Amino acid sequence: MTAPVVAPAMHGEGFVRPDVSLAPGVHVAVTTRTLAGASQGAYAGFNLGDRCGDEPAAVAANRLALVDLLGLPAAPRWLRQVHGVEVATSGMDDGEPPEADAAFADTPGSVLAVLTADCLPIVFASRDGRAIAVAHAGWRGLAAGVLEATLVHFPCAAGDVVAWIGPAIGAASYEVGIEVHDAFVGAQPSDGRAFTATRPGHWLCDLEALARARLSRAGLVDVHGGGFDTLRDARFYSHRGAAPTGRFATLVWCDAPRA
Repeated sequence: MTAPVVAPAMHGEGFVRPDVSLAPGVHVAVTTRTLAGASQGAYAGFNLGDRCGDEPAAVAANRLALVDLLGLPAAPRWLRQVHGVEVATSGMDDGEPPEADAAFADTPGSVLAVLTADCLPIVFASRDGRAIAVAHAGWRGLAAGVLEATLVHFPCAAGDVVAWIGPAIGAASYEVGIEVHDAFVGAQPSDGRAFTATRPGHWLCDLEALARARLSRAGLVDVHGGGFDTLRDARFYSHRGAAPTGRFATLVWCDAPRA
């Protein structure tokens, strides 16, 4: 039996947090299944996904409890994620979750969130703590440029943005076919380093390495986190591990006052 993977991050009270501060006044938290939630069965624990088959009342109860558990300054701005590159901003919020796979804010008190269960959640913050973002990057969104699309919204150079990579499926657990391999290597041959051949037409894919490479090419020099494997770590929902299953959330919020 494979031992659970424990990544370099702070664990406790049912949340995973970065072991570094991204910026002044910026907070990051990742929920886990160990939180006492209302979801049952395949979704047991603290499922926050409202499009994966769980009882709506259970999801609503978990989302309400989340605000109190973290002492959030506001309810999270949830997204309708579609594996695309759209970035939600405050102007897109009309009361319904916008169809987007990333969110950006530069207003203190905003709480941004993405839901995942193997895909990459990546948090961004400007070094001065005035702007934050979070992106959901499955292989399709990653290849299409969701990370780069998120960075465009920052009012500073990419070198002045700090990133943290949250829990996602690990390289040893993620076998893919030629469609995924060619989506990256066909566009950027050096991305071939993130793939390890297993059997004809199949590779183990290191999503984290692909994300780090794209962030580096975009100009980021300060990238933290990673080292997780949601398939092997029972604290997290994993779509590859069991379907149906729930979704955990990666949240970022900023309480830094304006100068």
